[in-house]
Amino acid sequence: MAEFPSGYFRSPWPAEDGGPQRRQHPWGVSGLNLQVGEQLACTTRNTLLSTMTVLGDPGQVYLLTHSALRSHLGLPTTACVERIDPVTLKTQIASPRLPGGPMWPGGMAIHANGDLYVVYGRYAHRLSRDCEIKAAFQLPVDQAYNSFVVLDNGLIVTKNLSDSTPALLTVLTPELQSASGDTLCPEPSIARLSSRGNAVYVVGVESIFRYHWREDRQALVLDTEWRHDYITGTQQVFGWDVVIDGLHAWFMDNGRHNYRLSMIGSGLNPTPNRLIRVALNDSQDHQAWEISGLAHGSITNPPLVDIQRGIVVAYDAANCMMRAWDMQGSQAKAALTPKWELKNFGCASHMILYPDTGELVTNDYRRWGEEVVVLDITTGLEKARVRSGGITQGVVFPSVGWNRDFYWSSMGRLARIFVA
Repeated sequence: MAEFPSGYFRSPWPAEDGGPQRRQHPWGVSGLNLQVGEQLACTTRNTLLSTMTVLGDPGQVYLLTHSALRSHLGLPTTACVERIDPVTLKTQIASPRLPGGPMWPGGMAIHANGDLYVVYGRYAHRLSRDCEIKAAFQLPVDQAYNSFVVLDNGLIVTKNLSDSTPALLTVLTPELQSASGDTLCPEPSIARLSSRGNAVYVVGVESIFRYHWREDRQALVLDTEWRHDYITGTQQVFGWDVVIDGLHAWFMDNGRHNYRLSMIGSGLNPTPNRLIRVALNDSQDHQAWEISGLAHGSITNPPLVDIQRGIVVAYDAANCMMRAWDMQGSQAKAALTPKWELKNFGCASHMILYPDTGELVTNDYRRWGEEVVVLDITTGLEKARVRSGGITQGVVFPSVGWNRDFYWSSMGRLARIFVA
């Protein structure tokens, strides 16, 4: 098990993907441990575009939602944080509407200091655990910002989302004051940031690169020795969020699509999408694998790496395929051997891995509705599934729960899925 990221509140799921390395596993709670004769059941509620849930103290569940219709009229949008009942999903406390401006699903996390932080639109907000606003900061670029990471030193790093405007990294203190001058990246970036320790990883539209926080300079400093251009010489387009497993960075490309209700058939680039690996200690050590091999392959999210079992899971959401590989080797040339694949499987969302039981939680969009599925990551065999009620295919963030349950966000619907 990886070391808990010290910038975050110590709960089973304090942030999107469970933490800034995007390992998508919980901290300190056991898996569902589904047994023969058990099944999944769910409780659902309609939401105003839910993005994610995170966990605080035992029994505390926080939900981030945002508005969208106003953006189609050229008007600014807002976000809201709710503390919800962990079983019924009913609102217990809600924040005021949080100013945002440009619309894009933002991010929320609980900082090591115990407060909630939200980046949505071009604003960062700090809230108490009773959802009261404590501070706000207007971010410098008049574009949507797509979430943030908290470094081990407690600093908050965020950036604008664009495929044409270069990414601008802004570093904030926990008091939501500027910690340094803004850092202009060498290229635009669509993907969300990832981090490990005090290093920030950026998947640009052409290359992946990283910055280190230098305490002596009070600034993020570009690592000029670590950068991999994954686009030049190919017909691929930009990648999405990167998983940092401690030895490698893993992400998928061909991220341009026209998602509406689902990712199926949404790929806009003619080539297959790829899984890409870059060694953390040497960016010249890199590999790429086609996932389905089918034209117009596309995704909008990260792969998943099970370090304990040496398994990598990736998918082509546009062509309904999920594939797993055994990972051979460690520091150099981590070769992948095909392990299992699922065809006609409508997966697209961020996932959950329970390391102790090897249960992988994902989605399967079929018959114009979303079903949430638990797979055995070793075999790919299905352990259980339940229809969550959403008519859209989820592409956002689930989280674990407190008692053999988890929460599944699919934009207009939130579901608590539990073992029955």
